[in-house]
Amino acid sequence: MELKGVGPTTACALVASIGNAHDFKNGRQLAAWLGLTPSQYSSGGKSKLGRITKAGDSYLRTLLVQGARSVLIGAEKRTDLFSRWVCSLVERRGYWRAVVAIAAKNARLCWASLHYGDDFRLYSAS
Repeated sequence: MELKGVGPTTACALVASIGNAHDFKNGRQLAAWLGLTPSQYSSGGKSKLGRITKAGDSYLRTLLVQGARSVLIGAEKRTDLFSRWVCSLVERRGYWRAVVAIAAKNARLCWASLHYGDDFRLYSAS
């Protein structure tokens, strides 16, 4: 099973950029390196999350965002658990925030797949 929103072009670009993903401690570090995490402002003990940082590889970030947009288009027609989560995310947060959230989630899932060397599984077999 392949990851929704990550096609052959994105997969090849990921492997070419990060290899086996052992340079990153976890998936969030990969998402932050790609610029898919919000910037943080803090002053006087209060912290606020801002826009995405847009740091790192802009080509790879663009591929993940385009893949996330394709996931959103296809999610409206499906009724599986992931598609329902995507639709509820769009209703709660709006289109563009949902796109970035899905792109960041895909980056984290790609990290896990590369780091552990396993095939992608959306849900663990229990």
